[in-house]
Amino acid sequence: MTPSSASRYTYLGPEGTFTEAALRTLPEAATRDLVPMVSVPAAFDAVRNGEAGGSFAAIENSVEGGVSATLDELATGAPLMIYREVLLPISFALLVRPGTALGDVKTVTGHPVAQPQVRNWLAAHLPHAHWESAASNADGARLVQEGRYDGAFAGEFAAARYHLEPLVSEIHDTVNAQTRFVLVGQPGRPAAPTGADKTSAVVWLGDDRPGALLELLQEFSVRGVNLMRIESRPTGGGLGRYCFSIDAEGHITDRRVGDALMGLKRICPKVRFLGSYPRADEVRPQVRPGTTDAEFTEASEWLGRALDGRI
Repeated sequence: MTPSSASRYTYLGPEGTFTEAALRTLPEAATRDLVPMVSVPAAFDAVRNGEAGGSFAAIENSVEGGVSATLDELATGAPLMIYREVLLPISFALLVRPGTALGDVKTVTGHPVAQPQVRNWLAAHLPHAHWESAASNADGARLVQEGRYDGAFAGEFAAARYHLEPLVSEIHDTVNAQTRFVLVGQPGRPAAPTGADKTSAVVWLGDDRPGALLELLQEFSVRGVNLMRIESRPTGGGLGRYCFSIDAEGHITDRRVGDALMGLKRICPKVRFLGSYPRADEVRPQVRPGTTDAEFTEASEWLGRALDGRI
């Protein structure tokens, strides 16, 4: 990786996406060359190929759940790791060409993840408008600028970039909707623990049988590790073949978390560690009695004394 590529961050473009807005909240973004890409796979491949030092993408939405393209890219291909996360409040504006009235809007567009977040508003205000999905919300704005659609649901901040007007602002069916974004890079040492951390991994089950998923979950449960998200994703190996994308509270250096990951490695054919990194909400976990690092150390020392006959 050349010095110039190391200072380059890729993201889902074009300019004016929520992804770009979230990326610009990172302090280091001010000193990076931010490069829009046509898709999440293209953005991540730039990191894999050494053309960029990092890539930024949406991974989870509080209304729709996980973002499939990002989850699948992290589970397949050359490994990448998550180093940071950002939470961005999401509300949409209906962007139109100047002079367009609400009654003139017959066709609308936006990213597929946006549609469930504005469905009720559409039903109430534009019940006969035809929706077609775009590659991103900003790309939808570009298509409106080109005259291919009457309106686009995007961030209000994208209006000036595409010479559009926000006909209606603050559109959202769910109050306090948020999207979670992650900064990924080449595998390396995880970020240092902060006490308010998250660990992500992808886990494959060995076979499809009763209790297989329960065994996986018990590796976390018996060690007091709280799961913040677990989602199944198809492996491509046939119907019924799934891997599981997991976010857990804590850092890999926490004994309870590291021990749980080792437990998964023992019982699962494949485990992909995606990183331990600071939680954007800075919430510290409630550590259950018996699962602190000190208690793991005490138990290990007790076992050593037992082996030496010193009990």
